[in-house]
Amino acid sequence: MVEESEQVQQLLNQAQLYQQQIQNILAQKEALNVQLIEIGKALEELDKTKEGEVYKIAGPILIKSKKTEAKKDLKEKQDAIRMRLKTMESGEKRIKDKIEDLRNKLSGPKKKQPIAE
Repeated sequence: MVEESEQVQQLLNQAQLYQQQIQNILAQKEALNVQLIEIGKALEELDKTKEGEVYKIAGPILIKSKKTEAKKDLKEKQDAIRMRLKTMESGEKRIKDKIEDLRNKLSGPKKKQPIAE
């Protein structure tokens, strides 16, 4: 009986770790979505401007850049973020599946109840 309660405790601890991982993923996804919104707004502003050159932030300084280059850089960054989000979503799904497996292990085998007709 002691071994069974230890095993249940281990499963609960594992579930808690998975839950923390999902929370971390959700926080990272939120930050990436905010970045996507900011990039989208920057691209809109680049489309509006008639200037051929713009300034972009590179660390603590501003650098003059061609509008086309700045736009290309932003789109590449946007694509990289979208790819990262897809990867995170698949990781989130795997963890949710593991949590569901743990939940099933913890609830034990379910008895089938006869269907009333």
